[in-house]
Amino acid sequence: MAPDAPRVRFAPSPTGYFHVGSARTALFNWLVARQSGGTYVLRIEDTDAERNREEWVDGILSALHWLGMDPDEGPYRQSLRTNRYHQAIDALWDAGRLFACGCTHDEVIARNKSAGILTPGYDGHCRDLGLARGDGRALRFRTPDDGTVVVPDAIRGDVEFPCSAMDDFVAVKGSGAPLFVLANVVDDIDMAVTHVIRGEDLLPTTPRGILMWSSLSDLGWTTDGTFGEAGAPTPALPAFAHLPMLVNEARKKLSKRKDPVAVESYRDQGYLPEAFVNYLGLLGWSPPRDEPEIFTRDQMVSWFALEDVNHSPAFFDVAKLTHMNGEYIRAMAPSDFVEACRPWLEGDAAPWPADAFDAAVFAAMAPVVQERVTVLGEVPAMVDFLFCDTPVFDPDSWAKSVVGDDGAPAILAAAIASYESLRADWTAAALHAATLAVAESVGRKLGKAQAPIRIAVTGRRVGPPLFEALEVLGPDRTLARLRDAAGRLAAGDVPSA
Repeated sequence: MAPDAPRVRFAPSPTGYFHVGSARTALFNWLVARQSGGTYVLRIEDTDAERNREEWVDGILSALHWLGMDPDEGPYRQSLRTNRYHQAIDALWDAGRLFACGCTHDEVIARNKSAGILTPGYDGHCRDLGLARGDGRALRFRTPDDGTVVVPDAIRGDVEFPCSAMDDFVAVKGSGAPLFVLANVVDDIDMAVTHVIRGEDLLPTTPRGILMWSSLSDLGWTTDGTFGEAGAPTPALPAFAHLPMLVNEARKKLSKRKDPVAVESYRDQGYLPEAFVNYLGLLGWSPPRDEPEIFTRDQMVSWFALEDVNHSPAFFDVAKLTHMNGEYIRAMAPSDFVEACRPWLEGDAAPWPADAFDAAVFAAMAPVVQERVTVLGEVPAMVDFLFCDTPVFDPDSWAKSVVGDDGAPAILAAAIASYESLRADWTAAALHAATLAVAESVGRKLGKAQAPIRIAVTGRRVGPPLFEALEVLGPDRTLARLRDAAGRLAAGDVPSA
């Protein structure tokens, strides 16, 4: 690694499923590291014991691996670095940069209201009381009274925060546990982070971090030898880039409760990691002029620049993602498509008995299926008629296109008679010609006439091309299903789904 190569960090908290916004942040960090021979560090911010769960850590790691963004270093866990945080707390306390505060939130609000102060924030009540540490008192950072903190942001330019508008923020809980700003600054210094690339929701905390960084630097804070040379001076302040918020179609911030934001869900539905990463790259950034929106990972590494990221909110458009995923599926080599489908076709996830699946049969149908699905999770419903003893009937399809079609009995009867004569020439072309003749015999166009046949054989109105499907299914099973459907129709029997 070059001496001036960047060190970036992705620092998620394991408090839920892996959010698409976190995945976008991880990607932009990864891109900066990859395009300049830098280091991409993963840090798990797991100090909130009440909200953190180990399965969420596993989810972060598995999602990053699926996306092809395994870290160069880490994962480092904040929960294992408490001694280091307490060293910093002691140093800041001894230097008078922290003071003890016994005020409750309600007390601060009451005093502000009594004084006619409408803006929320701490009023400095305990700042100069000289309270001792302990007894459940929080430790607040002594913010300068004057001056301005400037956040140099690669996306937004210089963002200014007057110190007069910043309160003395809590840096350490009454329990002695460090809060976000202190722990992050200590970690970033110790890990020699050169670029802090994260969501814009964290921009308001950045001036606090800069003040904390400056204080530790003034105190001669050095790395501990684990992530850099022991005794090295405090690294320079990192470059900052705050990424635009992700919004839904109502242009509101993505909600964990209302919007589909879990990366694991997209993986489980059968989105391709290449397509997902491609789409994430378009959330706030775009390729150079005249270049297509579908591009390779190497192209994205070559083209990406933080300065080109737009600070306006980015619309997370599931429909566009799904369309793009379909384009990626259709661009796959057929053998790669077959291999990618295996998790949905074999084992417990398949909607048919394990011994019913025939890889050769699926391979014969795969090319036409590949042209029609947008996610791999749609594949089983396209081919289940091949591997189930009886079709998986869609009740609406049966009701509308079989029971609701007065011509269905004649169509099914004519198809049975015509197909019986094709046993020696059971091909898609011959089946097409025979069905066309059936349609003409009942005064229908082909598309209208083949609907009852499709539902009788496959159970649904939507699926792979009918004649290719019949060819793969074979004459015996096709004719048996047509006769069964005709008998059910005559008896008024409704097949179960």
